Amino acid sequence: MTARPVLTRRALNRALLARQHLLTRSTAGVLPVLTHLFGLQAQAPMPPYYALCARLATYDPEDVSRLIVDRAVVRATTMRGTIHMLTAADFRLVRPMLQPVLDRLLVVNRAVEGLDLAAVTAAGAALLDQTPMTAKDLGAALAATWPGYAPAALAATVSWREPLVQVPPRGLWGRSGPPAFTTARGWLGPAGGGTPGGTPGGTPGGTPGGTAGPAGPAGGAGESGDPAEVVRRYLAAYGPASVRDLQAWLGRTRLAPIVAAIRDELVVFRDEAGVELFDLPDAPRPDEGVPAPVRLLADFDTILMGHADRTRIITDAQRRRVFTINGQIRSTFTVDGFVHGIWRLDAGTVTFLPFAPVPAKAAKALTVEAERLVTVMKGTTPAVVFAEPDPV
Repeated sequence: MTARPVLTRRALNRALLARQHLLTRSTAGVLPVLTHLFGLQAQAPMPPYYALCARLATYDPEDVSRLIVDRAVVRATTMRGTIHMLTAADFRLVRPMLQPVLDRLLVVNRAVEGLDLAAVTAAGAALLDQTPMTAKDLGAALAATWPGYAPAALAATVSWREPLVQVPPRGLWGRSGPPAFTTARGWLGPAGGGTPGGTPGGTPGGTPGGTAGPAGPAGGAGESGDPAEVVRRYLAAYGPASVRDLQAWLGRTRLAPIVAAIRDELVVFRDEAGVELFDLPDAPRPDEGVPAPVRLLADFDTILMGHADRTRIITDAQRRRVFTINGQIRSTFTVDGFVHGIWRLDAGTVTFLPFAPVPAKAAKALTVEAERLVTVMKGTTPAVVFAEPDPV
């Protein structure tokens, strides 16, 4: 058997940065870049806006908000069971692949034992089609009919069985709102349909209770999917990658048969530990010696969660510092393509908290990067402070 080419950690790093538009910022608009990235983790509303700022050459956060209002982009529970910001089309593509995981959660959930899951789901969907609700409010409403069950379990039943999306103003730039959900088919229209259904509590094409906006893309509830296309799209944004990497990103196991089915259209490598890696033939794989500019990565930046083996971007020791015990993922900065520390923005000051000394040239570049980010996002020029290194 022909030996597979070996890709070093640095080679994998440069490939990942290229796929993530972090070697060179994209000159495309928000929608093409968000499509290529296959979504951004978004359980906190603002980090995706900062993640896009790092990846786009020119950028206005309000462009993202307009796409959400126009229903071209949604906020919904998808990969790893977390809220992501992704295009409506990608939501429909990936959501069906997660249903088996959600179904298993219900099977082992004793809080819903004996519950008529179909009836609860239908009742919950009908309520959400009338008006968007938070999980707390939905659970309380359903408990009036099923008083013997915990409201949280009733709401979870609906969210796990019925594709849902968050509605504005939640997730809009500079605005706030409750994490209220409606059905995807009500917000986007049925799969294969031409225009979205009427907005719950509002007007067609607009925000709940708001003004009309452009019609959203066709389709909606995630009734159809293409697992092989999900694999291709993942590799385009995160490859080369192993089956375990794919499964870690998606939050679902037993994906090896899907990869095997399209193996002939992929190229195969190995990492330095001998793990088999798959990739698209024409995807960029820069030379490992290509310089990597410094970058400021957002809280919950998806680049840190795209693989089972994340050492191509962050060491295991660093990860224990960045990933907190209460589920937070801190904002980080890179030097030479790899995580070098944490950064934070407080009251107009960007503070860098490095894990190792920052070379003078990199410190100057990080200062420029921080000034750019705050100017774009806040319209002001920040003070920049470098703390003493705190080794991991």
